[in-house]
Amino acid sequence: MHLKNKYVLAIDQGTTSSRAILFNRQGNIVTVAQKAFQQYFPNPGWVEHDPNEIWYTQSSVIKEAMAKADVSENHIACIGIANQRETTIVWDRETGFPVYNAIVWQDRRTSDYCEELKEKGYAECIQQKTGLVIDAYFSATKIRWILDNVKGVRERAGRGELCFGTVDTWLMWKLTRGERFITDVTNASRTMLFNIHTQEWDKELLELFNIPPVMMPEVVSCSDVFAEVATPLFKSPIPVSGMAGDQQAALFGQLCIEEGMIKTTYGTGCFMIANTGDKPVVSQNNLLTTIGWKIAGKVTYALEGSVFVGGAAIQWLRDGIGLIPNASISEQLAKAVSDNGGVYFVPALTGLGAPYWDQYARGTIVGITRGTTACHLTRAALEGICYQVYDVLMAMENDINYKPKEIRVDGGAIANNFLMQFQADISRCPVVRPRVLETTALGAAYLAGLAVGYWKNIDELKEQWSLDKVFSPEMKKEEASRLLSEWHKAIGSARGWALPN
Repeated sequence: MHLKNKYVLAIDQGTTSSRAILFNRQGNIVTVAQKAFQQYFPNPGWVEHDPNEIWYTQSSVIKEAMAKADVSENHIACIGIANQRETTIVWDRETGFPVYNAIVWQDRRTSDYCEELKEKGYAECIQQKTGLVIDAYFSATKIRWILDNVKGVRERAGRGELCFGTVDTWLMWKLTRGERFITDVTNASRTMLFNIHTQEWDKELLELFNIPPVMMPEVVSCSDVFAEVATPLFKSPIPVSGMAGDQQAALFGQLCIEEGMIKTTYGTGCFMIANTGDKPVVSQNNLLTTIGWKIAGKVTYALEGSVFVGGAAIQWLRDGIGLIPNASISEQLAKAVSDNGGVYFVPALTGLGAPYWDQYARGTIVGITRGTTACHLTRAALEGICYQVYDVLMAMENDINYKPKEIRVDGGAIANNFLMQFQADISRCPVVRPRVLETTALGAAYLAGLAVGYWKNIDELKEQWSLDKVFSPEMKKEEASRLLSEWHKAIGSARGWALPN
């Protein structure tokens, strides 16, 4: 079968579910399969996944997506991987068995250790090398925790018996039956161990965190033929040729190719990234300098603001307190009231990310009265997502010294028109929703397809991006300012709540 008539398989391994999507040459979705998996919360502030369940669900949805489309491996040109970033897995090099659950990016168990590092003066050095702030969000302190707290693991690591990987590395290991132990530059840049200037694991940082270099995977680019799959999923091998952390994949999938273009993903968290071209911009406003992608030896850098709890706030309303039966009803409930009734929800359920980086902030709802209803609380949760994104946008504008002409958006929550309109109103900036919402998976597909010639170049991809809707600011500027003032009062109530006595 001719390459152009085949499909690209995108693996989109997220925080709450594993998905597989087949794309055709026009960048359109042919079929989607998705399976949720268990979230474990063994202690307050701890979040874990079972690495084997990640693999079981991912392999299951690959088979399901292919079955839905009635295709075999002969119909697939290549595979691209996008993944939840920072989540940390350590496993046995011989058996492939994890030594502990995956510690998820949201996990806060190493917060106190991060504070120690700041007090000892490591913040500037770590930012200069990695582009990151010191926070439990990143992989380094999670690896150290596993080495120090799981019996016998540090000794085994020192003997070269163990592998560390973020989820991309784990999936590649499983897809190739342990033949390829690699990560790409985008995922490496989120570990707090990778020097984004030299493009290498940093020896000083590995020593600081007491992590044996032998545990670390080889670092590769984002678009290249890395391997051919050796798993029983396929009867004949398929090249794996694209790999990027989910937010960088979404930036590429949104075709934010030009310097200065910005996208925001609304998923479990919210992630705003600006393309800063071939030079890393060091943030003066608590944002992260990161790698956007590396293609054909050329690195594109990005500036990122991470909001830890976005759509997860609505998930908590549904699963945590049973206030709503499903996420899709949130728009209807929010529109059922004319305003938030004075209620503000700071969804700091796992601390606050950019630009606050407050590990001890906790979720807070203020302004509740006898007249407060489920509609007000739901509206406040949706508004709280937008306020957090606004705060990141302001930090980003100060770092890049201009106001973007638009914000491209993606992720599951952007189907909510109330959310998108409120974001435009608060941000005073057009919010642009594309026709294909699955831009994380699409970015992984694009990176994979470019490597094997399925698409000939980025210009061909640019022609595929198409608009669904533009949300322009409608709220009066004075009203937006009033709401933001109240929001920042609410943020003050949430900050530092869980500081140790």
